[in-house]
Amino acid sequence: MDHIFMPIMEALKNHKQKDPVSFHVPGHKNGFLNSYMDLSFDFTELTGLDDFHAPEGCIAEAENMLSDVYETVESKFLINGSTVGNLIMILGTLSKGDVVFVQRNCHKSVLNALKMAEVFPVFLAPDVDKRTQTATLFSVQTLKKAFAAYPGCKAVIFTYPTYYGMTGSFQELAMIARSHGSWVLVDEAHGAHFTMNEKELPVSALQMGADIVVQSAHKMLPAMTMGAYLHIQSEKIDRGKIHFYLQALQSSSPSYPIMASLDYARSYLALYEEKDHAYSIDVKKRIIQLLEAKGFTCIIVDDPYKLLVRVEGLTGYNVQELFEAAGVYIELADPCQVLLIFPLLKAGESSFEELAVEKLKNLQMKKEKAAALLPDILQSKYVSALALPYNEHSRYKKKAVSLEKAIGSVSAEMVIPYPPGIPLVMEGESISINHIETIKWLMKQGAHFHGGSQLNEQKIVVFRKEN
Repeated sequence: MDHIFMPIMEALKNHKQKDPVSFHVPGHKNGFLNSYMDLSFDFTELTGLDDFHAPEGCIAEAENMLSDVYETVESKFLINGSTVGNLIMILGTLSKGDVVFVQRNCHKSVLNALKMAEVFPVFLAPDVDKRTQTATLFSVQTLKKAFAAYPGCKAVIFTYPTYYGMTGSFQELAMIARSHGSWVLVDEAHGAHFTMNEKELPVSALQMGADIVVQSAHKMLPAMTMGAYLHIQSEKIDRGKIHFYLQALQSSSPSYPIMASLDYARSYLALYEEKDHAYSIDVKKRIIQLLEAKGFTCIIVDDPYKLLVRVEGLTGYNVQELFEAAGVYIELADPCQVLLIFPLLKAGESSFEELAVEKLKNLQMKKEKAAALLPDILQSKYVSALALPYNEHSRYKKKAVSLEKAIGSVSAEMVIPYPPGIPLVMEGESISINHIETIKWLMKQGAHFHGGSQLNEQKIVVFRKEN
């Protein structure tokens, strides 16, 4: 296929060239009522622009071209991000009561989908990479132990790569899952670019045994926020069920700018050459040299477009403040470090590096005495189930109690440091003293939370039996 062609973009351009008068939604009337933003491509499903939920024209052609790039059975555009992709992937393959193995450091959208599907999740604790101080994939031994305890597992849900760009031994784990007859479902939100250069980048889960893969195109490719892809890689998947949830969970008023950006991102990826990758990595190397010359510690991860940066004696939140004071905004901060995500530049595109260097030259190093160590939150059990399964939650009332009194109780809400959006405490999980110590420590460091509705009052919501 000629991947320089972008069917949705061309259809929008053709429609715009007609200089049409809008008597249709959206209310800005092709941008006429909003001069602050370029909304001229924000059309609705008009003649010649196809139908998102029943594509036969430019959208169907664009999705076919997406499938060609990723070499899949079928690929679909998502306009509600990887969040809706994870919901579709799980609801479209699992049934009530199914046993499912889930990577403990998954995104909250995976847990929401599991609750909606009313399955029985078994959580597999990840290994911890000491060099990066981050959770990675679970081990082969942990997966084998899980299958020994729960041989009827319907699916194994992976997060590959991690938010921090770590990959682990996914291929071996996928082979074990498939040998037990389990679906291999993958949240590959941060790996949409892995297919472009198999020599230099990690390999996509699509090439290593995954049945369904969800990718956030907006994270690593030049797509608009909320633009994502869902890929079906197995002929055995019930595609009719997947298609139902694609329509049921996504807006019936889809965003054409998001779809057009997904079309553009596909073309950009397909035409991205080795010289472009080499140039991007050279830019990254020069920025690393600048940071290290100022005394920052840079840590390379599996994904060459990501970088961890630390300062001895400072938390990541402190380091974030240093970057922001210089006008540089990073992806995330955690107790140990900050994460930088580099762009996929085309060879010779110098403006990004010029601006970055100009800002980073103003970066002022600061050191303090060593910060307190983050409490160890890893569970002792590498294979664990919820203390209170999802299907029993409705039998209990909820009550907010102090953090200290919550120890030993079952949490009625998720507590999620955000970013990266990985639950510290899950709904239905028994609350340990390590959980409470970690919550207090993170709050003291200024971490932001999703869930934990009453943490500001030093309280957490727990389940209690109805009287």
